Amino acid sequence: MSFLDALPFGMGIALAALVGLILGSFIATLVLRWPAGRSVLGRSQCDACGRPLGVLDLIPLLSALAARGRCRTCGAPIDRFHSFVEASSALIGMIALALMPGTAGWLWALFGWLLLPLLLLDARHFWLPDRLSALLAVAGLLFAGPLFDAALLDRWIGAIAGGAALAFLAWAYRRTRGADGMGGGDPKLVAAIGCWTGWQALPLLLLLASIGGIGWALSVQRKGDRSLAERRVPFGVFLCAAAFAAVPIWWVLFP
Repeated sequence: MSFLDALPFGMGIALAALVGLILGSFIATLVLRWPAGRSVLGRSQCDACGRPLGVLDLIPLLSALAARGRCRTCGAPIDRFHSFVEASSALIGMIALALMPGTAGWLWALFGWLLLPLLLLDARHFWLPDRLSALLAVAGLLFAGPLFDAALLDRWIGAIAGGAALAFLAWAYRRTRGADGMGGGDPKLVAAIGCWTGWQALPLLLLLASIGGIGWALSVQRKGDRSLAERRVPFGVFLCAAAFAAVPIWWVLFP
């Protein structure tokens, strides 16, 4: 980690952006292929004509710009989702290293990169894969201590308390309303996030996620949707966004 701390400020941001672009390319492929049952590790190819893509076709952002957003063989438009995810992943790295240079910033960036596919899969498919939540949890228990200054025991307590709290809320809602009010992946996601934040930051996380969910609900209502109570809410989206945003807010509140 001393190498990361020794990087000049601008170089750290640039390196984090580059790493984010590369990871974003993989994350976009994972989000597009996994729900469709396709291999995530297979060779990339054009979705329209099936032409295998070469190295020059796989440079994040630049390849799509050079090809003007179309396949060089068949001319079919390239899904802009790839560029969106690559740019978002690069932005995660840049924000993290700009606001928290050094080891803590890289840990925050890693946190964001692990949250990003979960956020996207829940937004697109209402799906929070257990394997991704488990990866997030393991990484948190192994590396996340300096990010929230939380001891390993605090992070274990955060995992158990966070997961149990949301599981209880889901059970209580089902018991009183006779229907599911929360997906089964949400408590597991909160448990995994607790492995990063520790129990101390969980109230802040849940507050931010709730504010995001309420804001989304009000936005939908403003658009004239009268069936809001019947709409599925991708709460994992708000949990992931809140978890990433909680890092700088926590350090502002408790420097």
